[in-house]
Amino acid sequence: MNFDIFFQQVPDGDGAWWQMLASGLQWTLLVALFAWIMAFALGSLVGVARTTEKRWLIRAGNAYVELFRNIPLIVQFFLWYFVVPDVIPAVKAWVITLDPTRHQFFTAVVCLGFFTSARIAEQVRSGIQSLARGQRNAGYAIGLTQTQTYRYVLLPMAYRIIIPPLTSELMNLIKNTAVAYSIGLTELFFRTREMGEMTFRYFEAFAAATVIYVLIALAANRVMAWIERRVAVPGMIAGAH
Repeated sequence: MNFDIFFQQVPDGDGAWWQMLASGLQWTLLVALFAWIMAFALGSLVGVARTTEKRWLIRAGNAYVELFRNIPLIVQFFLWYFVVPDVIPAVKAWVITLDPTRHQFFTAVVCLGFFTSARIAEQVRSGIQSLARGQRNAGYAIGLTQTQTYRYVLLPMAYRIIIPPLTSELMNLIKNTAVAYSIGLTELFFRTREMGEMTFRYFEAFAAATVIYVLIALAANRVMAWIERRVAVPGMIAGAH
């Protein structure tokens, strides 16, 4: 493996190849961060809606989950990037004001946010429904409204229970950012392919990308594991003390 390639100058740009990979990593982390915030917020709302006693909310939540969970991610990228701006005039007018990189970035965040939120919604629903019915009734018995019962009783417990699957979703989200290369976003995978095509050092380029993705995923795993230990409720999570 020729490590010197990472310190060679990029033929048609500024800096060395390691700097190009670092710039791609920056976009990967930014997309993952904002998409996760969006996915967690939307997924929580949809997950809660699917556990209420209102049939129309349950059906709307189920339709949401099935829609975004069953369409391939790369197809969703193309729909958000090429189709939605042409179908919705207001979106097209807004996109025209953006430079291509910002358009690609916002598209990646929105697409991954919706896609991941459908999976988080299922986990939130499962977490809430795994709780004893008495917890909901106890909230109502002490005079809490339905919103207050979810906020102060059900969700704090449900989130603790679903931290392990949320960890998997976070790691998957980080890996799914690679699909953003399909709309031209210069994230880590895009830069890796660019390096391989321009230098023909595919082994070095993809080996470096592999190591970087593994390190990011492991870092996310360790952070979520730390959170799990901090908020664990004895008896609710395996291995909790």
